[in-house]
Amino acid sequence: MLSKKTKYGLKALVYIAKQADNGPVLISDISEKETIPKKFLEAILLDLKKFGILGSKKGKGGGYYLLKDPKEITMATLIRVLDGPIAMLPCVSLNFYERCEDCPNEELCSLHHFMAQVRDNTLNLLQQKSLYDLTLL
Repeated sequence: MLSKKTKYGLKALVYIAKQADNGPVLISDISEKETIPKKFLEAILLDLKKFGILGSKKGKGGGYYLLKDPKEITMATLIRVLDGPIAMLPCVSLNFYERCEDCPNEELCSLHHFMAQVRDNTLNLLQQKSLYDLTLL
């Protein structure tokens, strides 16, 4: 299940991508149009800026804008930035691996093998879809 942070972040990014021809987008506009609490949105957009997804401009005509073409921003990247690991168990995570404390042997663990398949299939889909794809709906 997506966290509210990820859901709101994706909604905000879609809104920003759709407004790209109009210049930077104000937080208040995103908050109002997408019904996202403004303070929460500010924190989300700052995270996206920190990770190089968004840029910002201060002053008149300021706001947030995409630093890359929406076609180049994969859903896998966005979910990792906003939510962390894509894998459902830490022992199958590619970028955030941790051994499960209650598992004596990953190689013999059927849950480990199944969740690795879930991760691979999910990751495959998320890498094929971009922010641009969400703007088409």
